[in-house]
Amino acid sequence: MAVLLQIKNASKSYGDQVLLDSAEATISDDVKVGFVGRNGAGKSTLLRVLLGEEELDKGEVTRSSKLQVGYLRQHDPFLPGETALEYLMRDSGRPDWKCGEVAGEFELKGAYLDGPVAKLSGGWQTRVKLASLLLHEPNLLLLDEPTNFLDLRTQILLEHFLRHYREACLIVSHDRAFLGATCDHTLDLSRGKLTMYPGKIDAFLEYQRSQREHEERANAGVLAKRKHLEEFIAKNKARASTATRARSKSKQLDRLELIEIAADEATARIRAPQVEPRKGPALRCRDLAIGYAERRIADDINLEIEHGSRAAIVGDNGQGKTTFLRTIVDSLEPLAGEVRWGHGCQTGIYAQHVYTSLPDKQTVLEYLEYHAPTGTKSQEILDMAGALLFRGDAVQKRISVLSGGERARLCLASLLLSKFNILILDEPGNHLDVDTVEALADALLAYKGTLIFTSHDRHFMKRVATCIIEVRDGHVTNYRGDYDAYLYSVNKEIEEGEREQATRMSKAPVDVVKPRKVAAAPRRNEREVRKEISTLERNIAKLDDQKKKSNAQLMQATDPKEALKLHNEVAELTTQLAAAEEHWVRLQEELGEE
Repeated sequence: MAVLLQIKNASKSYGDQVLLDSAEATISDDVKVGFVGRNGAGKSTLLRVLLGEEELDKGEVTRSSKLQVGYLRQHDPFLPGETALEYLMRDSGRPDWKCGEVAGEFELKGAYLDGPVAKLSGGWQTRVKLASLLLHEPNLLLLDEPTNFLDLRTQILLEHFLRHYREACLIVSHDRAFLGATCDHTLDLSRGKLTMYPGKIDAFLEYQRSQREHEERANAGVLAKRKHLEEFIAKNKARASTATRARSKSKQLDRLELIEIAADEATARIRAPQVEPRKGPALRCRDLAIGYAERRIADDINLEIEHGSRAAIVGDNGQGKTTFLRTIVDSLEPLAGEVRWGHGCQTGIYAQHVYTSLPDKQTVLEYLEYHAPTGTKSQEILDMAGALLFRGDAVQKRISVLSGGERARLCLASLLLSKFNILILDEPGNHLDVDTVEALADALLAYKGTLIFTSHDRHFMKRVATCIIEVRDGHVTNYRGDYDAYLYSVNKEIEEGEREQATRMSKAPVDVVKPRKVAAAPRRNEREVRKEISTLERNIAKLDDQKKKSNAQLMQATDPKEALKLHNEVAELTTQLAAAEEHWVRLQEELGEE
């Protein structure tokens, strides 16, 4: 294990805002690290420091002489008229066959590889940039919110790439599912301090919670004992017969110390619109065709969304999710058929482009007061502003000085203050940190109205969605299954594509080595299979118990070395459990063939 980067005594401020306060961390060549923290904590600033684009106020970053950094660029580095293959060859200096081989890992082939890169969607252009990164063979990848605006298929491809990538990664993301699938360590930036945890994001968040609860229980015990001693001293210090005991208790009182718990960072508490639940169809699409005069996106759309549903619109970028949403909210005329909303439906819309037309002269508070329903209390408006990260003096900011992310959060805040019984949300979590996304999910779970939404955050989708509507290959249909089933089907398609790619890239011709014929194993009788299943089920139960115990010990561990050991035990048990469960499935299939 070699150290690639070492951050020592790092301090960085912008005016009164302290981002780094004597922060320290080490990144070695064998870890993939998920970098988390609140919005505005300083994560992107630290990445710029690591890239050499900004300087620290104090402290230093020590870089290994072997360090080769790869950074996922947000701007477009492409030349006019350049194809993806031409760009990869120009940027990497590698031959066309090598560029084509690496591009194939991201399904870049045919027109996607040989056509103009400028005409590809943002998701496909990101695949081109990722292929370019791989061709440079860096030993540390720095990725800043890599999943923003990526469709599910591209996210999964990126996950597969990172899982098989043997070098180090530092990934800033608010997407818990993505971090959990790719990173085995978690780096937290909070109140200017960096904390490295030797475990995945979910284990880290649970560890944080349990540590906080432990400290609060310890302090509660100290406070109770302090109160008891104070009462004893007050009653007995004036009596000659008990004064000595009172002085002894006073010394005990002086020795009692509370554990210093850092003041809570503000936690978002979001409340969805309070509406009466309704029954029956909220939306009907009949023989609907959507698209534009020059291009039809999808047709023969026949579907219903029931009141109270939380419908997730899924599909690859460019397939027509936004076109479908624009059509059902009447901002785009259907090419054929009809869209019909149920009686009494009041629709509130949050879209990424909405915040570009806000009134610049209004303050945050004035805008929310103007859009809040009549009778909304001032404290409710301030609470919603605070939940969407406008706290203290920030509510007096004029809209003209707000960033794009702040404007987006302001639009979302005004929508959530409303009384709409239908909410249509296009990527509502894009400008929110992990905690605020969780708070938004909690609010939407409690919402009694109907929700239609898109999101690239799988953890959010899985928590919120009750039905899945897929936009794909010119059709919009109710997907018969939950979000987990949809994820499984997409993963399966990608894995099949990767196997096909591996076969094509194999150097040995298919007919050079002829496989030996292996005699089929004799079919076992049902009794033998059931006996093996029974044994395997006991083993699975045992492994599951061991995993739970090790995980519980990991949650209580305070020594980093012990925590790392326990983390490795949990990872090994997880692998064994997955293999045993897969074998159990095969045995069940064998039993079904009897």
